[in-house]
Amino acid sequence: MKKLTILTGAGISAESGIKTFRDGDGLWENHSITDVASPEGWRKDRALVLEFYNQRRRQLHEVEPNDAHKLIADLEKHFDVQIITQNIDDLHERAGSSNILHLHGELFKSCSCNNKALIYEQKSDINIGDKAEDGAQLRPFIVWFGEDVPLMKEATKKATKKAKEADIFLVIGTSLQVYPAAGLLHDIKDDCLLIVINPNETGFGYGQRAVVMKETATKGMKLLYDKLLNLA
Repeated sequence: MKKLTILTGAGISAESGIKTFRDGDGLWENHSITDVASPEGWRKDRALVLEFYNQRRRQLHEVEPNDAHKLIADLEKHFDVQIITQNIDDLHERAGSSNILHLHGELFKSCSCNNKALIYEQKSDINIGDKAEDGAQLRPFIVWFGEDVPLMKEATKKATKKAKEADIFLVIGTSLQVYPAAGLLHDIKDDCLLIVINPNETGFGYGQRAVVMKETATKGMKLLYDKLLNLA
């Protein structure tokens, strides 16, 4: 089986109704990113940060995988598929995909604010006073801007390995502005087929290397699906 590595970003989840701050003015649900997605924000107002992610988690219970997620899952019948996602939702899992690396954490998990290796399933709200087994406040298992998370470094190492092994590397719904995910494109083999599905210009500078489809994730996947099967 050929190895198909797929890097997904906010654009694929947006079609299921999950908002992305990068679509607008740098605000996420009317909050500054620094206030709700940084260690500084956590130190300043834990209650605000927890409620922000509680709202995101509640919303995640209400949305469903879209056709792009489902088509990607179906490709496992024909390829050795590895998904690398910048998204913190579980829509790939719910669509039926098996091999998923989350580079930025997972919304349905929490961890100790003193030890990010203490990780718990978290489908409900996190409140002030909810403690990990080490006695520390629970927090979202999310990589915030400017934060160093060793567990995510391991995920990035695995992602780099999968990028290097790929026969086909497919990018869906990401502007490739955030590292380390964007750097994975520098790791693919010279003979690896690079395909990008994104309705907007990314400014990444693929040159002649990539097959670029300026489509949404769902439309792009529907157009690409049969073509991929011909390459299997």
